[in-house]
Amino acid sequence: MNAGERRALWHYRLRGYRIVGTNVRAGRNELDLIVRRGRNLTFVEVKERRSPGFGGAIGAVDAEKRRRVRRAAQVWLSRNPQAAHIRVGFDVIAIDARRLTRVPTTLTEV
Repeated sequence: MNAGERRALWHYRLRGYRIVGTNVRAGRNELDLIVRRGRNLTFVEVKERRSPGFGGAIGAVDAEKRRRVRRAAQVWLSRNPQAAHIRVGFDVIAIDARRLTRVPTTLTEV
């Protein structure tokens, strides 16, 4: 786990999330963090950049990367059945020059 991932982990932990997994291999892809709070299960992609050049950290999470994270989440969910009415979401934690920004996406019910 790198420094950005540790920082993201603490970001969630301090907000009442339970850490379900870190650097989890699912299929051919990796999920940086899996966190849960109540009925919300969130898969988190963490990107850290020292400077905002080339689109910064958020720019590094392109459509292909989002597709891979979703595919890995589907594999993980198939291996780890959840209780009924769980809501699944995806977040990007972007860390640019030490500034952490959380970019959530819509939660969907499974």
